[in-house]
Amino acid sequence: MDFVSLSEVADGAARLTGEPGQSPALAVDLSAVSWSSPSVAAAVAALTERSIVTVGWSSTELPPSAATLLRALTLTLAPAAPERSWVDGADQLEAIAAVVTAAPGAALTLTSLLPASERIGVYDALQLESLAYSTLLAGPEFAAWRARTPRHAVPPAEEPVLLARDGDQLNVTLNRPARHNAFGRAARDGLIEALDLALLDRSIESVVLKGAGPSFCSGGDLDEFGTAADPVDAHLVRLARSAGWRVHQLRGRLSVRLHGACIGAGVEVPSFAGRVEARPDTWFLLPELSMGLVPGAGGTVSLPRRIGRWRTAYLALSGVRLDAATAHEWGLVDAIV
Repeated sequence: MDFVSLSEVADGAARLTGEPGQSPALAVDLSAVSWSSPSVAAAVAALTERSIVTVGWSSTELPPSAATLLRALTLTLAPAAPERSWVDGADQLEAIAAVVTAAPGAALTLTSLLPASERIGVYDALQLESLAYSTLLAGPEFAAWRARTPRHAVPPAEEPVLLARDGDQLNVTLNRPARHNAFGRAARDGLIEALDLALLDRSIESVVLKGAGPSFCSGGDLDEFGTAADPVDAHLVRLARSAGWRVHQLRGRLSVRLHGACIGAGVEVPSFAGRVEARPDTWFLLPELSMGLVPGAGGTVSLPRRIGRWRTAYLALSGVRLDAATAHEWGLVDAIV
């Protein structure tokens, strides 16, 4: 990833031109910036236009006066900085560069999607995410991933979701432990039925969602990826069968208890809940860009509303595995239990 100065950003280095050969990402050196310089405001103005992936980088702590610029960047890697637009992850710059190089279309889509999603309501943001996801399903990056990732037969799931009523509480358990509760169609539909029940039955005062076996949820079932009839059909089904939207509607009555792997949908859907608890062994991963996609189970909507769009971008662009303690520090989970 090439480094540029703040003055180069102000001159348009980060604008997406659409010209062949343009680098999809730049690192912006913030280590020796004079924060009272006119170039700072000029760079912020330049970044309000549609931009490529812009990663701020500094070897030293950034002052409060850097906040406005950091909000305009895709994310910033620094030892410390104001607000929550930064991550202490300088060692992840190469990983981010590798992901962006491998899937530039998905990376640029994510960079445009996150700030747009932040400005609109949850349902509209879910529609926007689904449109972006469906577009990428028809693209060459996902096709290349699918070609090198053979499908296998999906074993039948007799009871993919278990329900148990305990007084005014409904306990919902993802029940595909042998597949780490992969969020395939059967699990998704079973969860939606349970959540619809709670939405309709006001005598259910609380809903607790958890997973059986070693993991809460290992994300979408990879053997089902790309099996929709076409991208338009995939978009319409994703909107009609959105577990994340239902969790959002129930957020005042719903808590989630996480453990083990929480990958893709396994963190995106729970993040809509009013309360999220995690065991110390819990870890989180957003792997979609490695498949030429963006998070598609609501992650570009739910995670930014918990941890900010910059740390969401960091997780998606780096593919880093996030531990429970850091997730708690960021606000991705509300308690370690």
